[in-house]
Amino acid sequence: MASPPPSEPRDEPAEDVQWLDAEEKDAWTGAISMAVLLPGRLEQPLQREFGISLFEYLALSHVSEAPERRLRMSELAFLANGSLSRLSNVVKRFEQRGWVERSPDPADGRYTLARLTDAGYDIVLAAAPTHVRAVRELVIDPLTAADRRALARIAAKLRTRPADLAP
Repeated sequence: MASPPPSEPRDEPAEDVQWLDAEEKDAWTGAISMAVLLPGRLEQPLQREFGISLFEYLALSHVSEAPERRLRMSELAFLANGSLSRLSNVVKRFEQRGWVERSPDPADGRYTLARLTDAGYDIVLAAAPTHVRAVRELVIDPLTAADRRALARIAAKLRTRPADLAP
């Protein structure tokens, strides 16, 4: 990252900032490009074929993989990488479509459970091949086995991979 123009205010003197060298800038540019561009590219086929966003697919998918196809809303928000309020709005739409039902958690009434209905499960089953094809095309197939292992190690080091999803 180039140093800011002298006219911009700074919290600390420029000489105290350790600016990125060319190799570091390439690494940063690659990482931020993946973070910004990849989700939209993964979402396009889901939107086109099923009218759902990547976030919606991930939410449905995580519930589909949970025991009895039920998850606490707070756990689902974490796994889908969204706020509880965003997830609540999405789950409300799912309820209207008949894909999810919400109920108090019998183990602790302070929590709400999301349960995937058979219709919701059918959507996940239908959308999963589309999602996996996009993942393969955009992420898996262009990489060698060594690249994939390195990517998994990097994600773990950067703590961008939730522990619940780690192998």
